[in-house]
Amino acid sequence: MFEGWDAVVLARAQFAFTMSFHIIFPAFSIGLASYLAVLEALWLWTGREVFINLFNYWLKIFAVAFGMGVVSGIVMSYQFGTNWSVFADKTGPVIGPLMAYEVLTAFFLEAGFLGVMLFGLERVGHRLHFMATLMVAIGTLISAFWILSANSWMQTPTGHTVNAAGQFIAADWLELIFNPSFPYRLVHMVLAAYLTTAFAIGAVGAFHLLRDPHQAGARVMFSMAMWMATIVAPIQIVAGDQHGLNTLEHQPVKIMAMEGHFESHKDGAPLYLFGWPDQAEGKLKYAVGIPKLGSLILKHSPDAPMAGLDTVPRENWPPVFIAFWSFRIMVGMGVLMAGLGLVSLWMRMRGRLYDSRLLHVCSVAMAPAGFIAVLAGWVTTEVGRQPFTVYGLLRTADSASPLAAPAVASSLIAFIIVYFAVFTAGVVYILRLMAQPPRHGEHGPTKEAAAGIALGAGTVPGAIR
Repeated sequence: MFEGWDAVVLARAQFAFTMSFHIIFPAFSIGLASYLAVLEALWLWTGREVFINLFNYWLKIFAVAFGMGVVSGIVMSYQFGTNWSVFADKTGPVIGPLMAYEVLTAFFLEAGFLGVMLFGLERVGHRLHFMATLMVAIGTLISAFWILSANSWMQTPTGHTVNAAGQFIAADWLELIFNPSFPYRLVHMVLAAYLTTAFAIGAVGAFHLLRDPHQAGARVMFSMAMWMATIVAPIQIVAGDQHGLNTLEHQPVKIMAMEGHFESHKDGAPLYLFGWPDQAEGKLKYAVGIPKLGSLILKHSPDAPMAGLDTVPRENWPPVFIAFWSFRIMVGMGVLMAGLGLVSLWMRMRGRLYDSRLLHVCSVAMAPAGFIAVLAGWVTTEVGRQPFTVYGLLRTADSASPLAAPAVASSLIAFIIVYFAVFTAGVVYILRLMAQPPRHGEHGPTKEAAAGIALGAGTVPGAIR
């Protein structure tokens, strides 16, 4: 059935599929862990019961999302050995220690304090419980630190040498960890996680305000989420711009694909808003652009020359169509999020934050915006790096295991069936929890939510949870 299919393409599709499922849960749990820490801190500071009620409300959702993130990360670790054994062999001396550092620091920190966070509020004292919540939040950020360091090294490899066996080994760990793209990508990803969580929380708050505009918990969560959107979305746009400039310096071919620049522009490049990239012909068809704006944004001069893909051998071109459109989806979501934040600020100044039904409906509609932006950004990053796994040094075609296409395809089909069955059930359960309004006097996660944590605790080395 699968004869004639490309095993490498199938292996890439499998990793992309499992990664797409996995990344939405860490993006949510990173932001939600910090939100829980803020809620508990506000409760200890002010004594207002609404904060602890919201803490307990979102704690149940965090427990399930965290557990699903752990479970979805298991398969990714195994795929390095099954589908990408050459990559694992060549990069193991670099990637392996970075993954181990993530387990030894972030995962142990999270696992050590998670039980206290979930069940210890009335058992260990409120201040000690807050410390446990804070440690879990810090653990999620440390996890992001190590995973993004490893992935950033694959994007902008530095601080390594190659031994006689053709393996990458560390020559300078500090240079390797803090590689050129890492600081920009870490900031961009953490802000994306916070925005993703803020818009999910804002949507839940707006949903309950549409039912009852006077619901205290809904008011607080919606107000906090809109403050986050108002403040962080513009910061994210600036961080994204700086990340783009860094990418132009170290991965110019990725920028060419993202911008649809098949041809070089000697007197200033346009900013293409839309178009249809035709990789076979090397043209951007039906292009709609603004003259010279591309050079102004990327090089701060409208007349600055910009090289195009016509200066790059075709075998080194990434899939332009995917990179071009995923980048626009990410930017489009970012603009919409910033716009909703500004509208919410305007409504707040007019005293209509809690009674504007149009704002609440738009907020509910924007619930998936952060998740879409994260997925689109990840696709842009990973597809734009092609045809390399380690940029410029190790090609994707040379990284795969010597497997036949039917073997990879059968496991891909199995993953699709299992993932959709298991994670659809989990997401439906989370949505059911969100559909219930925050109640007075809630304490701790439900048994079902706790079971979601128990299912995956301690099982995933090297994955962002």
